[in-house]
Amino acid sequence: MIKQLELFQTAKKNLRAVAYLLSASIMLLANSPSTAAQSAVILLYHHVADDTPPSTSISPANFDAHLAYLRDNGFNVIALDRLIDSLRSGQSLPEKSVVITFDDGYKSIFDEAFPMLQTYGYPFTLFLSTGPIDDGLSNYMTWDQVRQMSAADVIIANHMVDHPYMLEMGDDESHSQWLARLSENLLKAEQRIEAQTGQSHRYLAYPYGEYNPAIKSLLEELNFVGLAQNSGAVGPESDFLALPRFPLASIYANLDTASTKFSTLPFSITQVRPDSPVTSNRSPSAVLKFEDGNYNFNQIGCFANSQPIPMTWIDREQGVLELNPEESYPGRRWRYICTAPDTDSNRFYWYSVQWINLD
Repeated sequence: MIKQLELFQTAKKNLRAVAYLLSASIMLLANSPSTAAQSAVILLYHHVADDTPPSTSISPANFDAHLAYLRDNGFNVIALDRLIDSLRSGQSLPEKSVVITFDDGYKSIFDEAFPMLQTYGYPFTLFLSTGPIDDGLSNYMTWDQVRQMSAADVIIANHMVDHPYMLEMGDDESHSQWLARLSENLLKAEQRIEAQTGQSHRYLAYPYGEYNPAIKSLLEELNFVGLAQNSGAVGPESDFLALPRFPLASIYANLDTASTKFSTLPFSITQVRPDSPVTSNRSPSAVLKFEDGNYNFNQIGCFANSQPIPMTWIDREQGVLELNPEESYPGRRWRYICTAPDTDSNRFYWYSVQWINLD
């Protein structure tokens, strides 16, 4: 009898051990790195109106179509702070997570977008340039309207005081004076937002999406997260000093193409060259190192202005790819976009290289 009792107690211990290991395994699987569960897409809007500049506008009807598509196709719209905190801590996110952001603080965001987003129950973030609101410019919302949004749990974040070209230095300005001016502008806007709303997240959306390594270092010193305007999905390995966002305005607001962007996944990429997006070259080359992922190196394609860019594999086994464009690109800003289909779904991996020419 004693022997049977001992065997029974041993069996109970073994069962408890198995149960513990099984529970631990389930927890490990639930929190293990997974591209789909540890990634999201950040969307960028400006005006939501029919009578504002097309290059930064989406019509109210088209914006509502975007929101309805997200609702009807299994997307999870989450708050920006949840995204950043989860990625930094290694916590999983809902499948097909999307974050909605607006830049500048235009009146149409309050009049048109805000009521729609409340109807859908979607959180969002507003990046404010505080100067135009303090000056009472007619096409911007008022501080009272900003406070109403803040009271509705809208994240209010930083877009500098006067929406400057951050890369521009004054004629007689030294490098240290330039950085000191940017720091003052940034912190003044943060203090103004906190004074009006009580919020201080230390998130900066770069005006015009422009930055360089010195500006990123300034943000790092001041403990800010930076958000850019070069397209792509975000994941744990993304650059938290220049997180990509998909700008959705003009032709890019078309739901047929925007819907593909909503579900994109982040490549795991080291950008070997360039180390700065600022260039004087109109046909700059770039070198990218792709880590192994749920995609085939042979299916990676890179484009600019919707045209393929000639690619050279420096080391295909190691995923090192050089882009050698033959076209000369006009304008102040452009980007190279690389994509590849996910091998297990109809989703695409997406990464873009940002370029800025100050000439």
